[in-house]
Amino acid sequence: MKPSKTEKPLSFRQRLFIIIFEADTRSGRFFDQLLILAILVSLVVIMLDSVEEVAKQHTAFFSGLEWFFTVLFSLEYIARLYAAKRRWRYALSFYGIVDLLAILPTYMALVFPELNALMAVRTLRLLRVFRVFKLTEYLSEVTILAGALSASRRKIMVFLTVVLMVVMVMGTIMYVIEGPENGFTSIPVSIYWAITTMTTVGFGDIAPKTDLGRFISSIMMLMGWGTLAVPTGIVTAEMAFHRETKSTTRVCGECMTKGPSASDNYCRQCGARLSAHI
Repeated sequence: MKPSKTEKPLSFRQRLFIIIFEADTRSGRFFDQLLILAILVSLVVIMLDSVEEVAKQHTAFFSGLEWFFTVLFSLEYIARLYAAKRRWRYALSFYGIVDLLAILPTYMALVFPELNALMAVRTLRLLRVFRVFKLTEYLSEVTILAGALSASRRKIMVFLTVVLMVVMVMGTIMYVIEGPENGFTSIPVSIYWAITTMTTVGFGDIAPKTDLGRFISSIMMLMGWGTLAVPTGIVTAEMAFHRETKSTTRVCGECMTKGPSASDNYCRQCGARLSAHI
C-alpha cells in the first residue's frame, strides 16, 4: 500500500520492521521463507555433525557452515533489535529469547565446548512456519481453539481438581491395600500408579497383586475412558460458540502486540498508530 499524500513516507526502520516482523506483505513472506530455509539447513548440519562417522570426515566443513549460520542469525537478531521500537520488549519476548539462544551456544562453545549441543534450540524457531504459510483455514482454527481454551479454562481447572482428588484418594487406598511388599512403597508412588492407570497409560512398572487391588484397578481403568473425554467435550462446546476472527501477522511497533486486522489503523491494545503495509 502506498502512503497517501497526507501521510509521511515510511522510514527505512519502519520498512525494515514490517519486513522482519510481519508476513502479510510479499517482502515479509520472502524474508520469513528464507529465514526458515536457513533454519532447516542449519538444523540438518547440527544433526549430521552429531553423527560421529560423518563428523570425523567433514569436521572443517560443518564447522564453517555452523559459523556461517551463526553470523547470519546474529545479523538477523541485530536487525530485529534495530527495527523494534521497544527493543527490550522484543528482547524479553518469547521469540526474542529464542532468537538469542539460537546464536549464543556457538559463541559460548568457544569457551565451553560441551555447550555445543544446545544449538538444537533453533528447532523452536520453526514455530515461525505458521506465519509464513499463512494458511487461512489453519490460522483461523488456531484462533478458535485458543479462544475456546481461554473461555473454558475455569471448567478445565475444576475438572483437573476433581481428577487430582480422585487419584490422591485412590492412590492412598491402594497403598493401604497393597503395601510396600507389592511395590506400593509410599503414597506418592501409589498416586503415580493411580495417574498412569486412570490415563490408561499403564507402564507396568507397578501392578496390584491382590484381588481387591485388581478390582479397584479395573474400576479406575473404566473411569479413565470417560475422564479423558471430558476436557474434549468442554473445549468442543466452547468452540461451537466461539466467534471466528480473521488473523493477521501484523505487529504493533509500540507494544509488540500481534494480530491487528488489516483494516486497523491503530493498535487496540495501546492505541499507537500502525504502520501501513508496503
